[in-house]
Amino acid sequence: MSVAGSPGWRGDGPARLRDGLAEVERHTRARLARVEDELAVAVSAADPFVQEAAGVLITAGGKRFRPTCVLLAGHFGDPDEPRLVPTAVAIELTHLSTLYHDDVIDEAELRRGTRSANARYGNVVAILTGDYLFARASEVTAGLGGDATRVLARTVARLVQGQIREVRGPRPGEDPVAHYLAVLAEKTGALIGAACRLGAEVAGAEPAQVTALAEFGERMGVAFQLGDDLLDITEDPDASGKLPGTDLREGVRTLPVLYLLRGGGPDAAAVARVLGDDTPAEAAVAEALAILRGSEAFEQARHAAQAEVHRAKAALAFLPDSPARQALEQLADRVLDRDH
Repeated sequence: MSVAGSPGWRGDGPARLRDGLAEVERHTRARLARVEDELAVAVSAADPFVQEAAGVLITAGGKRFRPTCVLLAGHFGDPDEPRLVPTAVAIELTHLSTLYHDDVIDEAELRRGTRSANARYGNVVAILTGDYLFARASEVTAGLGGDATRVLARTVARLVQGQIREVRGPRPGEDPVAHYLAVLAEKTGALIGAACRLGAEVAGAEPAQVTALAEFGERMGVAFQLGDDLLDITEDPDASGKLPGTDLREGVRTLPVLYLLRGGGPDAAAVARVLGDDTPAEAAVAEALAILRGSEAFEQARHAAQAEVHRAKAALAFLPDSPARQALEQLADRVLDRDH
């Protein structure tokens, strides 16, 4: 297979670019199937109970967004580099480990449509299972070389720092919006940025391209979470099977909420009451959602999310115009165009 993202790739019109994009997508799907197999192998040697607990989220599936980023970034070097699949596995294991910890912190009952590990086994087992998955991710990363190990370690430090920053809340005098965006950059953007960085590095991309892809990933990660903020307000439970307003029920001040509270007034007061109630009435949640959906604050948050997508795509401007770049641009566009 030719390297679709390399400077040596030459297109000769829309048809060639379209065919190249189809080939990148086919190649990525094939590699994702291998990632899925390797994720199962990663926990297969564990004690049966540990394997069961660790398999809760692995078998629940998911879009494997972060492994996809690894594999697409690999097209700016050698997409057939054998280390790309274990790189994608290490990134996904790291992500899954954070979900176990997040569910304990959030006291979540469900994750990906199934009972969370903490709901099944208790908080202690869920925390230790998250630790186990991170240890397996570190073991896989160690086989990729010292630089990959350093990148993952620094990324995990940022993830933890972002979680601590979120729990602590903004400091006195700190802008809550700036604080929230900083949390998203660390909790979500850092790992997606690392996925793009490591995919490009492992595949042998040029250093300047690696830097551009890392920035793209981090920007896209922030946009991804902002998209979730909007989706939690607009969710159609009949179509998605998910209940809107989860963030409100948990007292989470997402970007649309922060913009609304900043403006003050009766609408802000009504939403603030829901946020401050440990068990808000469903009628109050429904009212708050209706306020948010029709608010200028919601439009501000939507524009902020779209601006982050534009910044992510702008980071790719340095890269050669190729099917691989087009695939990443389409991925960025889709983070705000999700049904669930």
